[in-house]
Amino acid sequence: MIKKVIIAGAGHRSLCYAGYAQTAPDKMQIVGVAEPIKERRDFVAKAYNLPPECCFQDVDELVNREKFADAVINGTMDALHVETTVKLLDAGYEVLLEKPFAINHAEVIELEEAVKRTGRIVMICHVLRYAPFYAEIKQRILNGDIGRIVNIQATEHVSYHHYVVGYVRGKWRNKEISGSSFLMAKSCHDLDLIVWLKSGIKPVRVSSFGVADFFCRANAPKNSGTLCLVDCPIEKDCIYSVRQLCLNHPERWGAYIWPELDYSAELNTPEERERRLRDPDDRNSHCVWKCDNNLMDRQTVMIEFADHALATFNLIGNCTRPQRKLHIIGTKGEIEGVLDENKFVVRHIDVSPNCEYREECFNLHHMGDTTGAMGGHGGGDLRLIKDFIDVINGEPPSISCTLLEDSIAGHKLGFAADLSAQTHQCIELND
Repeated sequence: MIKKVIIAGAGHRSLCYAGYAQTAPDKMQIVGVAEPIKERRDFVAKAYNLPPECCFQDVDELVNREKFADAVINGTMDALHVETTVKLLDAGYEVLLEKPFAINHAEVIELEEAVKRTGRIVMICHVLRYAPFYAEIKQRILNGDIGRIVNIQATEHVSYHHYVVGYVRGKWRNKEISGSSFLMAKSCHDLDLIVWLKSGIKPVRVSSFGVADFFCRANAPKNSGTLCLVDCPIEKDCIYSVRQLCLNHPERWGAYIWPELDYSAELNTPEERERRLRDPDDRNSHCVWKCDNNLMDRQTVMIEFADHALATFNLIGNCTRPQRKLHIIGTKGEIEGVLDENKFVVRHIDVSPNCEYREECFNLHHMGDTTGAMGGHGGGDLRLIKDFIDVINGEPPSISCTLLEDSIAGHKLGFAADLSAQTHQCIELND
């Protein structure tokens, strides 16, 4: 059965998921949009042939109209996720909700109660569960290939250009503005994965350390200016110059840097892009060392589970290249791999003569990669939206399913980790 879907917040992530309507028109149809930026709203209306009466400036305007679809893809900003989702649930819609789905513990409870009260479905965009890399590893664990998990080591390296554009100059640069910490905005995916891989065994305590000491005024080069392209005499030699990161790579983070221009071919010219990066009111025009960012540059999270398994997660910003690594050690073997390579190995002890261990290698490139037919995030994007449509059609969910009740533990873990980093205390996790 074709499901009619509305986009709320027509940013990069929502449009990725909406693309399923083009690859599977017999499953999903985009019938409306709620988006405050006119250029984005017009882009969606044109792409999906939407009439004016199905285009709204915000969720409030949308829910004031009689229900005309089955579900909503909610890609609004972090601090709006719970507020808008509760309104959508009350209006009768099922919701696919972008992560992080809440910005504090109280919001988690509020959304959980709204789901119970309305009986509606909320699925969270923990899209990495759907990447073949992680889904296949999960299946190996369920098969018992490595026995009981006793240790998980996970790492995310965030590239210098992604970190600067998104978390130093960008809209996630300041917790008071976006609502989320660096850990929750970027890596609630990874915390969710760790809990999911442990298959229902609850984390019971967490300790975390974090540092915010790199992109700050104290480290600004001598004689650096305030506005990168306007008054900085050393701009040409700065690897964090907006010319180097943005103008020379306009397609890489265009949706972050020029959200209006990214949807208007007429306005999206080199001259207009540079003009905007010279505007003092544009957050991307400022010296990278003199922004109002207050997020951590790097953070380590240490977790103990109820069965005494341990896990560590390292999040590091401003790295040379992006990368996600995973190493899982069980009582019968271990799994180790790199998402970006779409490969992992399963190892077992081998006491045969001249042997120490044996390993089986898995190459998943044929199942989708970061630019594959099933979308980004290791091929998980469209697999996620497919599962969402299947679930609201009453079909059995996949092993990757991210229903709200399956995703709560990872968020609570993240909020506790941030509290630990702030207070320098080990935090006990209670329901």
